[in-house]
Amino acid sequence: MKHFIAFMEKYFLPVASKIGNQRHLVAVRDAFAYTMPLMILGAFAVLINNLPIPGFQDFMNGVFSEKIGGSYVWTLLGGNIWNGTFAVLSLFIAFLVAYNLATSYHVDGISAGIISLGSFFVVGGAQGMDSAGLFVALIVGLLSAEIFRRLSNVDKFEIKMPDGVPPAVARSFAALLPAIFTITIFGFVTMLLNAMHIENVVTAFYKAVQQPFMGMANTYPTALLIAFITPFLWFFGLHGANMIEPFMQTINAPAIQANAAALKAGKPIPYVVNKPFMDSFVNLGGTGVTIGLIIAIFIIGRRNKPYMSVASLAAAPGIFNINEPLAFGLPIVLNPILFVPYILAPMISVSIAYFATVSGFMPACSNMPPWVTPPIIGAVIATASWQGGVIAAINIVVSAVIYAPFVYMSTAMETRRDKKQAAKEATA
Repeated sequence: MKHFIAFMEKYFLPVASKIGNQRHLVAVRDAFAYTMPLMILGAFAVLINNLPIPGFQDFMNGVFSEKIGGSYVWTLLGGNIWNGTFAVLSLFIAFLVAYNLATSYHVDGISAGIISLGSFFVVGGAQGMDSAGLFVALIVGLLSAEIFRRLSNVDKFEIKMPDGVPPAVARSFAALLPAIFTITIFGFVTMLLNAMHIENVVTAFYKAVQQPFMGMANTYPTALLIAFITPFLWFFGLHGANMIEPFMQTINAPAIQANAAALKAGKPIPYVVNKPFMDSFVNLGGTGVTIGLIIAIFIIGRRNKPYMSVASLAAAPGIFNINEPLAFGLPIVLNPILFVPYILAPMISVSIAYFATVSGFMPACSNMPPWVTPPIIGAVIATASWQGGVIAAINIVVSAVIYAPFVYMSTAMETRRDKKQAAKEATA
């Protein structure tokens, strides 16, 4: 194990650190972080309109019997909230990705974001403002920001205003020519694609790339890979969840929206693997299903004073899926004893939850509770079913069993160290 850790520190850690700090990935990750409240709100709006409680729909339709445009009036609140969240998600991402990337270069982020929005509509964004246009929004945001940055650094393209002009006006004129050229480039590329009989870039890209990508990410092997990568990165002190967040978010929003639409239409929910699936059944207590580690320490590791001290402090944040105190306090990071259960527990948990879903025991996740929602409660909300809570509880128990022998091993080693220390002090 020492040789393995030394090898990974020498060859893997530097590369992974560069990837984790790569400005384009950080721009994408932070853009989705900004939109998370809206995505959660939109998911809850869909849940309220389609709450799977027997008699709920009939009761609400009876109380609020008036219809507007073919829909019961009480459903309009959820529908209107959806229009302001999921229905325009790609617009937010197009702006925020360009804004974050330009800001990282110390270029005017607001101008870059506005130019990205314009470029997105130039390529046909009006037909893909919801999650269907997410991939194109990401690409447009990154490319437009890069083009705008490079053109902004050309002195001949900068229109300088005299002193005394309001800063906002000066910035807008400074960005005028770079904006014109950037949006024109996207317009020219779109024209060429239209000439190739691609009527709408967004819808064509969605059918060609995004849908197959979502299908691939919905498979059991990919779910296992995601469950493996995050704790593996964390073991070496890298924030695994943040590093794979751009990948997860590109499949998360479309999958949630598709699941919610299927639920509303009374059809089978198509996508098993999405962010609430990972949060509610795999990241229980935090990456590595560490709620099970805390339980194992309280049951088996009571004689391990260092473990008990850290577990006592980590229990409260662990209930809200925050496990940094454990990761760096025990520590889990670069701890060869905990490496195996830290990797194995989430992979077993994702397997249990995946097959419980595909077998029909519990519904797929169609709602997105905040990631800090306590275990079991989050699973009930995500699946809108009591079965989800049962599977989450099973995963907690299984993870505690997986961690137990390794906690026992650590406790035995700590006990031997204490006895040796006591013997040394007695003979001193």
